[in-house]
Amino acid sequence: MKNTCAVVLAAGKGVRMKSELPKVFNPILGKPMLEYVVNTLKELKVDQIFVVVGHKKEMIIEYFKNQEIVFVEQKEQLGTGHAVMQVEPYLKNYDGKVLVLAGDVPMLRAKTLSDLYDFHVEKHSSATVLTAELPDALNYGRIIRNQDGLILKIVEKKDASSGELLVREINTGTFCFEAKQMFYALSQVKAENAQKEYYLTDTIEILKERGYPVFAYQAKDYKETLGINTPEELKEIEKRLVNY
Repeated sequence: MKNTCAVVLAAGKGVRMKSELPKVFNPILGKPMLEYVVNTLKELKVDQIFVVVGHKKEMIIEYFKNQEIVFVEQKEQLGTGHAVMQVEPYLKNYDGKVLVLAGDVPMLRAKTLSDLYDFHVEKHSSATVLTAELPDALNYGRIIRNQDGLILKIVEKKDASSGELLVREINTGTFCFEAKQMFYALSQVKAENAQKEYYLTDTIEILKERGYPVFAYQAKDYKETLGINTPEELKEIEKRLVNY
């Protein structure tokens, strides 16, 4: 993966995990879930891995201290967009691509990320969202796009029409961006929501409004895009990883 860096979001406390550990440090088959994500990025040979840490950061930094990772602190948890903003001083003049991943999605395969990257390059995209089609999209925001993958809009369930609710394609929280356009869009993101947080997903609409092409690339197997938010989900993914 030439001229590409990766940013892994790993600052969260993970209250629903009911654990004293940082969320991404909860173990799966004896390894922190974050290690699966890091190992996948090493397989891709990205230029640099940045891990954004916050809650109990010392624990994570100590564990990975002998690995070539740049740790960046998010002092306040103000959302995914704010987390990625913390990396900007390191990439101020960077003219490559940036993969953004969640540290709690351990089953994502290198092949899927490589395919996302290739699609992004082929489409000359400014931002490409990795999507998945779920058996039941439940409360997720829906990806509305054309046949080529060009995103028309991302619509939240509460704002979706009856036709849009039939769409089962959702945002997985994994992205490939052009670095300069990503940081430009992040500079425009506002915390105008109930949580008063800066959302990374808002960059998609900002780039669209400025005329930049933004695309969706659908993962072939939705199961590898599943994140972990509860002890039950951790056990379920642990079962899957035994035979992965």
